Amino acid sequence: MAFVRHQFASVVATVADFGTMILLVEYFHRSPTLATLCGATFGAVVNFMMNRHFTFARADEAVGRQALRYAGVSGASAGLNAIGEYLGTSLLRAPYLAVRLVVAIIVSVAWNFPMHRSYVFGSAPKHP
Repeated sequence: MAFVRHQFASVVATVADFGTMILLVEYFHRSPTLATLCGATFGAVVNFMMNRHFTFARADEAVGRQALRYAGVSGASAGLNAIGEYLGTSLLRAPYLAVRLVVAIIVSVAWNFPMHRSYVFGSAPKHP
């Protein structure tokens, strides 16, 4: 059940992330790589709050410690997303949104969920 909740929280955060990225690229004419980093940062804040209160129900732990661990995991996630965006758009010449979607799914499943579950919020959700 935690995986399903995590993916739901990821979808909500991705809307915030992609919305920021698209706004920066299309209206402020920033590079997709920079926009990816900015969007990922905003999406991370949304995702942290949802995971803390909804996915893993671990609001009982000190927010500072969780936030610090989350920042490290999210920093690595943002870097992985930016590297993927760069490789996909610069080397493969693929459309930036398609690249971002594929990379975001891979990073979410292979990096974010395992690290959130085991390192940031503990190993077991408190939901019944």
